[in-house]
Amino acid sequence: MKGIHVLLTYSLVLGLAMAVGSCSSSNASQIQEEPIPELVSYNFDIRPILSDKCSACHGPDANKREAGLRLDDSVTVFKALKEHPNAYALVPGKPELSEVFLRITTDDTTKMMPPKASHLKLSAREVDLIEKWIKQGAKYEKHWAFVAPKKPALPEVDQKEWVKNEIDYFVLHKMEQKDLSPNEEADKERLLKRVALDLNGLPPSLSQMDRFLADKSPKAYEKMVDELLRNPSYGEKMAVYWLDLARYADSHGYQDDGYRTQWPWRDWVIHALNKNMPYSQFVTWQIAGDLVPTTNPAQAKEQLLATGFNRNHKITEEGGVIQEEYRVSYVADRSDLFGKAFLGVTMECARCHDHKYDPITQKDYYQTFAFFNNVKEVGIESVIGGPETYAKKPLMEISNEDVKGILKFINKQDTSRLIVSVMSDLDTARVSTILKRGNYDAPGDVVLPAMPSVILPFAKNLPKNRLGLSKWLFDRKNPLTSRVFVNQMWQEFFGKGIVKTAGDFGMQGELPTNPALLDWLAVDFMEHGWNIKRLVKQMVMSATYRQSAKMSPEKLAKDPENTYLSRSSRSRINAEFVRDVVLSSSGLLVPMVGGPSVKPYQPPGLWEGATSGRGLLSMYVQDHGASLYRRGMYTLIKRTVPPPTMSIFDASNRDVCEVRRLKTNTPLQALVMMNDPTVLEASRVLAAKLLQENNQVSDKINKAFRMIVCRKPTEKEMGILTAYYSKELKKINLKQANKLLAVGEYPIPNQIDKQLLAALMRVVNTIYNLEETITRT
Repeated sequence: MKGIHVLLTYSLVLGLAMAVGSCSSSNASQIQEEPIPELVSYNFDIRPILSDKCSACHGPDANKREAGLRLDDSVTVFKALKEHPNAYALVPGKPELSEVFLRITTDDTTKMMPPKASHLKLSAREVDLIEKWIKQGAKYEKHWAFVAPKKPALPEVDQKEWVKNEIDYFVLHKMEQKDLSPNEEADKERLLKRVALDLNGLPPSLSQMDRFLADKSPKAYEKMVDELLRNPSYGEKMAVYWLDLARYADSHGYQDDGYRTQWPWRDWVIHALNKNMPYSQFVTWQIAGDLVPTTNPAQAKEQLLATGFNRNHKITEEGGVIQEEYRVSYVADRSDLFGKAFLGVTMECARCHDHKYDPITQKDYYQTFAFFNNVKEVGIESVIGGPETYAKKPLMEISNEDVKGILKFINKQDTSRLIVSVMSDLDTARVSTILKRGNYDAPGDVVLPAMPSVILPFAKNLPKNRLGLSKWLFDRKNPLTSRVFVNQMWQEFFGKGIVKTAGDFGMQGELPTNPALLDWLAVDFMEHGWNIKRLVKQMVMSATYRQSAKMSPEKLAKDPENTYLSRSSRSRINAEFVRDVVLSSSGLLVPMVGGPSVKPYQPPGLWEGATSGRGLLSMYVQDHGASLYRRGMYTLIKRTVPPPTMSIFDASNRDVCEVRRLKTNTPLQALVMMNDPTVLEASRVLAAKLLQENNQVSDKINKAFRMIVCRKPTEKEMGILTAYYSKELKKINLKQANKLLAVGEYPIPNQIDKQLLAALMRVVNTIYNLEETITRT
């Protein structure tokens, strides 16, 4: 029976998808190669070619360098070649005397570069770029990301009537360069769903839909954006990205993977985002809240709680480990997090040797490491056990009095002891050294806390601790901090960052698709006090954001990946919000903010099949009642066995810092939507509520569609769904209905016709299985 239902559901979903419409296919010709720019840039035109085709043999890795030639070094590259003292790799202004140009244009396979054996080849355009660059003087530039941003002037555009704010000037300028035009604004129903999902992670309510559709004023959209920004759900939605970055989880990790109580820190993150704490303060408290001077006891305790950010890493509870080995791994985790999350630099690549691509030495790495090497912690403090092991020293205790007064934002639901891992330094600084080949037991030269001077020299007047590190991070001359964050925010609202590799702004990272826009946003963000909500509103108010997602064959041919944003991008929403959409639209969602993580429905035996058999998390004991209907972000994350349905939808298991989730499409995702108890229960509950309304079946289906898909169904869609309802009602007998309805713990109303309920439940479940339901368009 279930197999037949799956096939029927699939057929209906396919039919509805065809009714909605699909993107046109295109046999358009290949995109024409871009013309050679008037002024060739080393950073944006030449460095990518050298990186892809030449750096393996002529890059920073001395062990693999051939002929002593290093093409990324602007000093040595102009000197005479070691093997040919009368020849030069580059002669500014004279490609005919430059060995680089001669080798990439020769037909002699013994001299050709890249060599034939490498299977690399320069295109004609790449050769022309290098030739023109040499003619223009072969000027090298410091890597673009390591140069402090300056606020560029707004570019001139032709279609000024389309522009809503400054963002649009930069986007439209790029479009016009590529002979593209923007899409029209999305219809109000789709636009409201998009912005509600992006700002609150929830579908709009029927009341919000009706109000927005009825509001014909020019400020209608802005009023709705402001309403969504004020909603406490904003902090919850924005926190999910930060929890990935901070590698938050509810277990310690490693084999035993015992329970930890770090959730009050998560409550603080939601609170800080909702009150719109400036990004500079938000990060400073998390890096060094224990060191920030204050005379306010309440603020001091909140600052200390914020430092839980740096204690979210995995911690072992297994006996027999080597203390120093694991302690060093914790410090390395914090160092790597700092580099990736705030600087967009792969610092971890320099743990064992100098970075192979970026100008970061092993010494630079261990100077950064030194900032986090003074924490009062050990490799293993205690083995898995009772509540006293739920946090590791240094820790803070949160009392009932704290929750009533100082820390009111913490949702403490019982009187039991509550402890959280936080940061606290030793009284005497621990000696830091370069670890040879990264080995914990191979100390080398002593180093002091400092940061790579190629980014920004660490000023002598700054304290050599985490507070000094934070001051360095938010120095207006720091080229990375603001760029990296506004890029992460752009990724949240436009699907991918202006720099696609959000965690790597280095030599091997992607180049920004719109460098001027990135720099304008970065400087503007700093000029306005690192105001996160202002930045978010700026993005969602832009005409760029408001475009429809319609894709013409011409646009598909010219810009298949929507690099130049001439349309809105379609993407499946994140795992947590898939659950939220289902619970919210059905009325099951419990909107309580914060509190301990919960254990909803999960297939049996998963934890038991991957456990040491010790501790609170050795067996999965499902929650009941309201805990079954909390938002997805509150689902308990056990690192070794993360929530299965969320993993299927690409949620992070929170082992390490993650600034960009992968998005996949797999058959398992369809099976989750068809068979997951939460989805089936939500279908039953919503169907029961609709049946209790005194109206026609068509009205019930219409309302269900609006609540779930967030728009009115077309006539064809209504025809398919009402016909399916009639067919199911004729087919389902009472025994089948009872079996179908026996899912979930939410009670079935008394005196309800179960055959009617089962038939309507299947219709609702079909709507939940539409691609559009869990897609941001």
